[in-house]
Amino acid sequence: MSTARHRILDALEQVLIAEGPALATIEHVAATAGVSKGGLLYHFGSKEALYEGLLARLTDAAEQVRVGTDVSAAVGEYLRQSSVADDAYSTTMLAALRLVGAPEVDVPAALADASDRWFAPVGALIADPVTARLVQLVGDGLYLNALVAGSASEHDPAVVARLLASLEPAPAGEASGT
Repeated sequence: MSTARHRILDALEQVLIAEGPALATIEHVAATAGVSKGGLLYHFGSKEALYEGLLARLTDAAEQVRVGTDVSAAVGEYLRQSSVADDAYSTTMLAALRLVGAPEVDVPAALADASDRWFAPVGALIADPVTARLVQLVGDGLYLNALVAGSASEHDPAVVARLLASLEPAPAGEASGT
């Protein structure tokens, strides 16, 4: 992705988070990015394409998750990362959340897809699909708490430890079905 495209998407995130979708006009995002309106439209032909670019950025970031083959280590790392809300992925997530209800894009589907892609390599290591879903929901809860509260609960380490103690690895070649 070109530097200008990155700057435009960064500007869109900044505007959405600070000012909301009503002020995320092509003109305002272009000015924030330091490009002309024509320059923005060269990279993103419409407001819908701009929003789709943001959602694609979220999906692309979720695709970057890499884990080993040890179920406890993978789940532990997944849950640790789920407690982080001050990174580039979280900035994109917060901006995408501001677009919920925008008629130009299907944000709930994009958020669900990103969540599934983020969890997929971990979920494939867990034998029981119900346990895999519980791990995903705990991760989602830790993430939401980190986004909203800005810090972890004192009980989070015990929750993670108890969940890790209940895990069984999936048999070789068999996914959990999540």
